[in-house]
Amino acid sequence: MQRHVQSCANAPRYAPRLATMALFFVAGATYATWGIHIPTLRDRFALSPAWLSVAMFAVALGAIVAMQPVGKLIARLGSDKVVGVSAWCFAATTALLMLMPSFWLTLLVLIGFGVANAAYDVAMNAQAATVEAGGDKPIMSTLHGLFSVGGMVGASVGGVIISLGVPPWLHFVGMGVLIAITGVLARPRLIADPASAAAGGQQKHAHAGRLLWVIGFLAFLGLVAEGAMYDWTAIYLRDVAKSVTLASFGYATFSGGMAIGRFSGDALRARMGMLKLLSTSGIVGVAGIVLALAWPNPWAALFGFLLMGLGCANLVPIFFVAASRLPDMHAGEAIAAVARLAYVGMLLGPVLIGFVAQHAGLRLALGLVAVSIAWIAIDGSRVLKRALQPA
Repeated sequence: MQRHVQSCANAPRYAPRLATMALFFVAGATYATWGIHIPTLRDRFALSPAWLSVAMFAVALGAIVAMQPVGKLIARLGSDKVVGVSAWCFAATTALLMLMPSFWLTLLVLIGFGVANAAYDVAMNAQAATVEAGGDKPIMSTLHGLFSVGGMVGASVGGVIISLGVPPWLHFVGMGVLIAITGVLARPRLIADPASAAAGGQQKHAHAGRLLWVIGFLAFLGLVAEGAMYDWTAIYLRDVAKSVTLASFGYATFSGGMAIGRFSGDALRARMGMLKLLSTSGIVGVAGIVLALAWPNPWAALFGFLLMGLGCANLVPIFFVAASRLPDMHAGEAIAAVARLAYVGMLLGPVLIGFVAQHAGLRLALGLVAVSIAWIAIDGSRVLKRALQPA
């Protein structure tokens, strides 16, 4: 009887955690659904590579533009309320993606999809920070791991759906319905954010804003490296390590390291602390990329990419948690600012690597990844320690 009463008492405590897990999983599955249907969009409108790039950039543009106002909205209304509203917007734009009769209307929907995705993403991360702050153990890394699992499930199920000949519009409408149902079920179980301490004065808020830029720059470096690894590992294995057969395993190995790192990250952060985990992650990441670059053997490179995945896995979760704990700033607004800079890094990383590779070779270009992660390993802990101390 006593055990039953205790489990009932614990149920409300775990409800926000489970609801937030569902939000992250569905977000990953939705983004994967869009990813696997990019060729569908190309074929539907007979797009050239340049115009297809415009379509993909429309999503990124919507997300980048939306993040700052979304952060302010979360600070005013709370992440729980913004999750509820943004879930409906995300569902609607997802459902409409393959229903537009022209490419120009599709571009408008893609921008809206990017805006809604950004609002949903920032709000669920702010809610995650609130849930973690009210619990007894870290959860942020696991949630980001569930986003990755959602992506893998979404891509796998989507591949089956495509092979069965299901119309793309029906696939996207189904995803929209799933987003809406998840939002409706999760919203009552989310918790209100703690009151913002921003009333501490303009000078304190400015101090927090400066620290936020520094954390955002570290997140930018981390996502430059992550974006470069996602886009260039296969080419490195094929062109530098001279292995066509193993080229496709570069992405998989790096992603596997990311998954392992994220699902173990919360336990490691609870044991080691945020600062030590950040430094250790940076060291592991640097060791991985240096191994791959110094010894361009395909198996050595794959092991290096695995280490890079382990090293990169917890960078963004740590930066989001650190931003959410900045004094005199609302967690949602802080996470939005960091996410915006991180997203720019994810977009610019592959392009920057390609530009340098064109003029100096891919090995030297990927050396920029080593520099980015080394900067985080050397300077990250000092910056976060300063950020989390009261002004």
